[in-house]
Amino acid sequence: MNEPGTGTTATPVEERLRAALAARAHSVGPADLRPLRPPSRPARIRSVPVRRAVVGVLALAAVAALVFFALRGGEPRPAGPARSPHPPIGTPSPVPSAVSPSAARPTPSTPTPSTPGP
Repeated sequence: MNEPGTGTTATPVEERLRAALAARAHSVGPADLRPLRPPSRPARIRSVPVRRAVVGVLALAAVAALVFFALRGGEPRPAGPARSPHPPIGTPSPVPSAVSPSAARPTPSTPTPSTPGP
């Protein structure tokens, strides 16, 4: 802010505001103030029961959450595989061709020596 003695100049708006605030401050006197009286009742009499009630409700909510998660079980099970809502129509499964068991499996052959031994 522009303080006196800082080397900066105040704008006309700031000067008008300062003059208005100073005039208002000088216009208030002791006769404008109300007499000083002590309070008739304690100001915070209601805050203690309300605070206790809020703390109690929060504690009950925490206990309920712990019980819920404890009774819910361990880790959640993963979801099963996705299934089509309708059975497939018109998509026949492939039928295996008639293959003889001997052609399906290669038979082990006896090894023949490639070079004669001594």
